[in-house]
Amino acid sequence: MVKVLFALVVISVLVFPISASEALLAGIIFTSLFQHPFQEKNKTWLNWALKTSVIGLGFGMSLSQVLEASYSSLSILIVSFLFVLVLGFFLARILGVSKNVGHLISSGTAICGGSAIASISPLIKASEKEMSISLGVVFLLNAVALFIFPTIGTYFNMTQSEFGLWAAIAIHDTSSVVGAAMSYGHEALEIATSVKLARVLWIIPLSFITIFLFKSKGNKIKIPWFIFIFLTVVVVNSFVEVPSFVAENVVFISKRLLVASLFLVGTGLSLKSIKSVGPKPLLFGVILWFGVSILSLVLILN
Repeated sequence: MVKVLFALVVISVLVFPISASEALLAGIIFTSLFQHPFQEKNKTWLNWALKTSVIGLGFGMSLSQVLEASYSSLSILIVSFLFVLVLGFFLARILGVSKNVGHLISSGTAICGGSAIASISPLIKASEKEMSISLGVVFLLNAVALFIFPTIGTYFNMTQSEFGLWAAIAIHDTSSVVGAAMSYGHEALEIATSVKLARVLWIIPLSFITIFLFKSKGNKIKIPWFIFIFLTVVVVNSFVEVPSFVAENVVFISKRLLVASLFLVGTGLSLKSIKSVGPKPLLFGVILWFGVSILSLVLILN
């Protein structure tokens, strides 16, 4: 019965005009009322749904637009990246957060949330509990960001490009970045997606920094290959005349799939998982997040 209900909710999220924040809330409510019938598959489904939707969004973008967005945001990306890592290093010591958890949350805040944590964990030999705590902090703050960022953007009268850039820098996971940007507008979504994927590539230098700091050897660095597929789609869309009805429908389906992925994100935010985080790691993550959000907002608006 629960499996059928789960399938019906997913279909409803895909078919009906449900917003990203509503889908996330539906996922949280579902997992609070029922036990997730496919818990062991949720992470895999989310991973593929998110990557597929992001690649599909490439059919609505041009190469010049992606390059311009990535280049114009480079200085803010560098400043925010260094700010989070340095602040995280000292803040972990002040709050008494373990070195591994501190570095994992800092990595997720500096780059791309759960993807960064998953990539960095093997390099520092993080335990399953340390990964769980770090992911819990990031996913919780992602959920909060999806609800409050569009409101803050409207309050400060941010343009579409300004909000897209801010969301890409200040929100952790790609799912919540594009979800918040989609709520703000189509241009914000395009800017946020381009900048966010450029930010994801910082996993590579972060991995080298991690290997140096933790003196770990013989570990392979994970490269997010789906970004290169996204860029290939953008290049094709820029130089090959793709029929408009094809491109528009692919982008539309990708947006609906993105909303569905946020429902899956919500189903992973149970009360039990939130309680397991603990006050110190949560406070650590909140301070880092507030810091980079305020810093990037000031830099963008000025």
